[in-house]
Amino acid sequence: MLNKQPSPKMWSGRFREPLDPEFEQWQRSIVFDWRLLPQEVAASKAHASALVAAEILTTEEGAQLRKALDSIAADNSSPEGQASIRDHATAEDIHDFVEQSLFKRLGPLGHKLHTGRSRNEQIATDLRLYVRAQIELVIEGLAAWAEALVEQAKAAHDSVMPSYTHLQRAEPVLAAHWLLAYVEMALRDVSRLRDCAKRMNLCPLGSGAVAGATLALDRSIAAKELGFDGPTANSMDATSDRDFIVDYLHALTVVGLHLSRFAEEITLFASAEFGFVELPEAFSTGSSAMPQKKNPDFTELVRAKVGRIHGAAQAVTLQLKGLPLAYNKDMQETQEPAFAVEFVPATLQLLARFTGALKFNRARMAEAAQTGYLNAMAAATYLVHKGVPFRAAHEKVGNAVRLALKDGVELRELTLNQLRAFGTEFDEDFFQFIALRQTIDCHDVMGGTARERVREAIAAAQERIAALATDKTSVKSGEAVHAGT
Repeated sequence: MLNKQPSPKMWSGRFREPLDPEFEQWQRSIVFDWRLLPQEVAASKAHASALVAAEILTTEEGAQLRKALDSIAADNSSPEGQASIRDHATAEDIHDFVEQSLFKRLGPLGHKLHTGRSRNEQIATDLRLYVRAQIELVIEGLAAWAEALVEQAKAAHDSVMPSYTHLQRAEPVLAAHWLLAYVEMALRDVSRLRDCAKRMNLCPLGSGAVAGATLALDRSIAAKELGFDGPTANSMDATSDRDFIVDYLHALTVVGLHLSRFAEEITLFASAEFGFVELPEAFSTGSSAMPQKKNPDFTELVRAKVGRIHGAAQAVTLQLKGLPLAYNKDMQETQEPAFAVEFVPATLQLLARFTGALKFNRARMAEAAQTGYLNAMAAATYLVHKGVPFRAAHEKVGNAVRLALKDGVELRELTLNQLRAFGTEFDEDFFQFIALRQTIDCHDVMGGTARERVREAIAAAQERIAALATDKTSVKSGEAVHAGT
């Protein structure tokens, strides 16, 4: 019985003529959905459990199928095995490959597994499992980057640097405060991805092709086995829903935006014009023509990759636009954009190592933080404490800055008599008030750059990052979540 050949196509009964050979090759998805083998195996095992419970399969048949599915996964887990799937001569997609593989091992029993299900629900389930696993990997990468940023913030101690608005020097801040700004971005990214995972964590198995399974399957069995919160509520929506891919890719677009902003600042700060940071040689390259160069290739590539993520998000959005219910072959094209961003977790892990290897030039940053009148806001605040309305204080300090510019000096280098020409409220304590440390510490509000506030923020960030390890999105760990990624 095991030598009997299966039908050449899963759907061939209605057709009399073969497919055009070139069209057949052109429309196959096995060349990219091969990577869904772990998810297809997990979902197939869960479906077998539901069939056993419904007494469509015997307990022994269910055990045979599960064992065969595990062997298919094991036999094809290596790079060579994955290549053999991609190059399979007849399989249309990963579902067809697994069914053919089961037939080779079990004969007609291998075909019995497809009872009560459709490829429409299979791919909807596989993709949810795949995206859920990818989300966990991205979150792990974001946590690693956030941890590296916090470690750099701790190492920075009370080092100061200029902050910028409009790319012009604004006020002095602690370097740790600047680093913690990116921690906030990373933690928002985690929250956004968790929201995406929560919305998608429902199981399409049992939805059939469009109207629901034709057998009385207990859908909660497969949902529980795969770590879903429950079954989907509507079969038409379940088989045609790709919102979770859109959500995932748009969430990654924001991740990419944050990475590109950090990469841009590091690229600028590593230039001779800034000189705030030294690029680690392990993440830099040289010039084939100019011997002195150390090029920021890593940050430039990180900055550029957001375009690939954004392009994937736009591609899926356009592919879904205007599609009628329920499943349409167009949806096959939503897979490759989802697979095209597999580089994100590895990029985040590299970024964490890169961030930890950065060396900051504290003296250069401190010098920059004390030139260009960055203490002007503190000067205006001094006058406010003396009872001067802020608008008037702003005008008085602006006049003082204009005089300092004319004389080529900083505010702290003006004499008291010069300052009193703009307001009698200026006194000897003014110079202490606009000293660097006091200028930093006057921002003594939650979220501000005062030294004590930043120390508190570092401790809070460490707690939030540590909590990520125990606050998992996925209900279940193991093959359905992590295998194949």
